[in-house]
Amino acid sequence: MKRYLLFLFLFFHNYIYIYSNGRIGKFLNNRPCLILHTTGAKTNLERKNVLVFLKEDNEICIVASKGGSDTNPGWYHNLKKYPECEVQIGREKFKAVSREIFEDEKNEWWNKMDYMNNGGYSAYQRRTERKIPVLILNIS
Repeated sequence: MKRYLLFLFLFFHNYIYIYSNGRIGKFLNNRPCLILHTTGAKTNLERKNVLVFLKEDNEICIVASKGGSDTNPGWYHNLKKYPECEVQIGREKFKAVSREIFEDEKNEWWNKMDYMNNGGYSAYQRRTERKIPVLILNIS
């Protein structure tokens, strides 16, 4: 029941953030959220996802955790096929290009994101055998 309520809450938050065009929902539990606009890898249709992020200078870090699921989220596959995307933070929109990061760079960003999320990403990693991808969106 608890997991179902969390799902409903997140669904409602994402809906409000997207359909208010960024006016409502910029933060979730005091963590900044963005709206990631991608092109569907299979459909070529626009897709929108709300994600927690960390921004430093012109780099935005996002984690493809999918709650510790055994599969990567759809938006990850979209960015692998079409790295050009749009990022919306509140009402501001930016063009960006994504890249997956590895090794030392991944560890550095992972630690920052995990700290910001009170160890949530480490908990997700323990739930799955896949290595959770970390991506950087370079905004222009």
